[in-house]
Amino acid sequence: MRYVSLWFVAITVLSSCSASAGVGQVPSGPSGEVSVPSSAAPFSGFKVEEVYGDLQHGWDIGFLPDGKVLVSERIGRFTLLSNGKPGAAATRLKADTGDILVRGEGGLLGMVIHPDFRVTRQFTTCQTHTENGQAKDIRLVTWQLSDDEQVATRVKELLTGLPVNPSGRHSGCRPTLAPDGALLVGTGDTASDPRIPQDRKRLGGKVLRVYLSNGQPAAGNPFPGSPVYTYGHRNLQGVAIRPNTDQVFTAEHGPDKNDEVNLLKAGANYGWDPSRGGANTTDYDEFVPMTDLQRFPDAVPAKWQSGDTTEAICAAAFLSGPQWGTLDGALVITALKGAKLLVLTLDQPGNVTSVNIPPEFNDKYGRLRAARTAPDGALYLTTTNGDKDKLLRVTPA
Repeated sequence: MRYVSLWFVAITVLSSCSASAGVGQVPSGPSGEVSVPSSAAPFSGFKVEEVYGDLQHGWDIGFLPDGKVLVSERIGRFTLLSNGKPGAAATRLKADTGDILVRGEGGLLGMVIHPDFRVTRQFTTCQTHTENGQAKDIRLVTWQLSDDEQVATRVKELLTGLPVNPSGRHSGCRPTLAPDGALLVGTGDTASDPRIPQDRKRLGGKVLRVYLSNGQPAAGNPFPGSPVYTYGHRNLQGVAIRPNTDQVFTAEHGPDKNDEVNLLKAGANYGWDPSRGGANTTDYDEFVPMTDLQRFPDAVPAKWQSGDTTEAICAAAFLSGPQWGTLDGALVITALKGAKLLVLTLDQPGNVTSVNIPPEFNDKYGRLRAARTAPDGALYLTTTNGDKDKLLRVTPA
């Protein structure tokens, strides 16, 4: 397959970005191609394989030490695949998920496999929670996989009290392990009380940093005694650690424009405030800027915005390994509404230098949700079209 680079700057995605807004511009040569080191191997395209095709809104992907793949599905189901290759056998785990609010954007969401899984057989999920049939909160729950790999049993409620919207709206909750062992969790603002994103005492519209063992705030957090790491986010569904660095990138839904890719800075405000400085306490205002630099001059501008449209970006993952050639170290972002994969190349400080759209995904797989990089460097994605959703394995062609 041939890899074709289509620049958003030539379409719509970067058309409204400006240097003053801090958004990375996309320099190109005469032919519109990315300038790469001469030592980098050329990249010839993506090979996309269907591993499994009977999921329903696969929300996240976890890789077990023996090569099996675990998928969380928004409907409140876990599917365990015998391997990550086409034709893998599937096991539907028995699990008590009856308390999960499966409504709108809510359900069984993000997931992370514990680094000591070989010993503990534990993994942790984000999920919307009900009590007595009523929406209660979004919480992190730690599970254990049985030795016979047939049952997932709850171990503990790791962190509770994340706000929830009874409609399920803006439930985005994505956990990712940092190199220091802390758990980073991106959360949605629930599109309800407009004060939540700027209120550091409430856990919606934030990136949280907690211990995986007990859910307590991790040492070194910017606000003593608080799990909050960054705030002022809208609906954050992608968290990715750049390999061999301490850089954390997030992917965040905009309203009708300006989806954002952000580079996190401890304690920083990312400028989403539908309460308009607290003046509005009931009306969730969708028309304020994604990063309101007038109201919050110290807010951190995005590294990339989608401009005058929205792609409804979701998960984020880094390509890593020499097999990816010139795309080694590129950040990939899935798109729901846009139904495409975005490939962002970055310079060392984390500025976006190019945005590419692999044609292998054009009009073929529909909405893309999860993105995770496997231990062998392959990229795994899920579709989220609602029926017969797929787990895809993506490698260089």
